[in-house]
Amino acid sequence: MTIMTSKTREPVAPTTEEIVIAQEARRALISHLTHPMHLRLQILEKEKTTQTVELPASAIQLLFDILGEMANGNAVTLIPIHTELTTQQAAEVLNVSRPFLIDLLEQGQIPFRRVGTHRRVLFEDLMRYKRQIDADRRAALDELACEAQDLKMGY
Repeated sequence: MTIMTSKTREPVAPTTEEIVIAQEARRALISHLTHPMHLRLQILEKEKTTQTVELPASAIQLLFDILGEMANGNAVTLIPIHTELTTQQAAEVLNVSRPFLIDLLEQGQIPFRRVGTHRRVLFEDLMRYKRQIDADRRAALDELACEAQDLKMGY
């Protein structure tokens, strides 16, 4: 999962201790995700007053997803949807090479703008492209599976 803050930071992999804590926290939250509602959480610190905060349902879901990635040992970074990415950052999000991404940009498959000689890609546009190719792949796989069943190939 890649999520970057407006102050883009390098992702940091969780420590072994953080992985265990993330697993426990995720298990504790899972029972509260069945109903899309706000949750109140209590913050307890040694020698400090207990504080209760209310979190919106969307933040709880995001927190749950982040904890899941951390529980799997993955680094997590936040990216606001309107963030502009460099071609290197965009390539990393898609898990492709930078030259491959630049070809996609030049073919008009993903919108971009130039800042001097540099290309910038909106995260929102990048994710729209990713959703579309994922949907195209699923459709192609479904079609192949149907053909395999029609041919009685044992799938």
